[in-house]
Amino acid sequence: MASTQPLRVGYVPEHFSTPLHFARKHYGLDAELIAFPSGTGHMITALRAGEIDVGIGLTEGWVAGLGKAQQQQEGAGDGGFRIVGTYVETPLCWAISTGANRPEISSVDSLQGSKIGVSRIGSGSYVMGYVLADERGWLVPTAGAGTGREQASPYAETVVLDTFAKLRAAVNSGEADFFMWEHFTSKKYFDSGEIRRVGEIYTPWSSWKIVASTGLDGREDGARRVEDLMERLNQGIAHFNANQEEAVAYISTELDYSEEDAREWLKTVRFPERTQGVDPEVIVSTIDVLCKAGVLSLGGGLDASAMIAKKR
Repeated sequence: MASTQPLRVGYVPEHFSTPLHFARKHYGLDAELIAFPSGTGHMITALRAGEIDVGIGLTEGWVAGLGKAQQQQEGAGDGGFRIVGTYVETPLCWAISTGANRPEISSVDSLQGSKIGVSRIGSGSYVMGYVLADERGWLVPTAGAGTGREQASPYAETVVLDTFAKLRAAVNSGEADFFMWEHFTSKKYFDSGEIRRVGEIYTPWSSWKIVASTGLDGREDGARRVEDLMERLNQGIAHFNANQEEAVAYISTELDYSEEDAREWLKTVRFPERTQGVDPEVIVSTIDVLCKAGVLSLGGGLDASAMIAKKR
């Protein structure tokens, strides 16, 4: 069944959204853009509830959500959405942050066994807590788990706080000891002294992917409209690359960044020329890391190819 309703596109209202803004401003993108400041985990919930049609979010969040759905056989194993495109080619730098006056937290190593703040269970901030623990050797298999692969939590508590603002407040109040969020989004609050930077960690994969609801499969115009969205995004990305000063002006006036930080971020990010499709090896390697980190379980029906609607 065809529909005249614009696609509802979920996105995170950060500097990475600039090409999406340009696609609508300059290239006629016909979509309702819905901001999710709490991140990818919230978009997964919205996709499954039928509240959005497309999401632009973090690779690890999408793969973790789909992997858990496959293992639990939710939504016929597809989790309610599939990965259709690539939005950012470069890894994401996650800053590791604590409260401004938390002298007992002196290094990343002091975070073992502490309270981690996350936006949502299954979000990027949650997943990266386990990737950090894996890199640091903090993961211990749970005895008697049957498979021997399940992991005891490396943290005393996982505190779900929904938004970046609540995460910042929690590490200052002591409700949480640390959290992880994108470096440049965090930097303003390091500079102001509201929170303190402890360290950083990079994703072992390209950082942003585009997903589409499987609910679009039943609409005859669903695939066409997603394809049109990605063509407009391609134009927005080309405009972004050719008009860096316009990008800096937008980021530093409409979003929560200084002009200096916007310029520094531009040196670190690379968007694809074409957003259509996903390299299956990126999804396979993401699954491997998430299994090693204990976010997903080895085996259990994990299938990278079933997570992908369109391959590169």
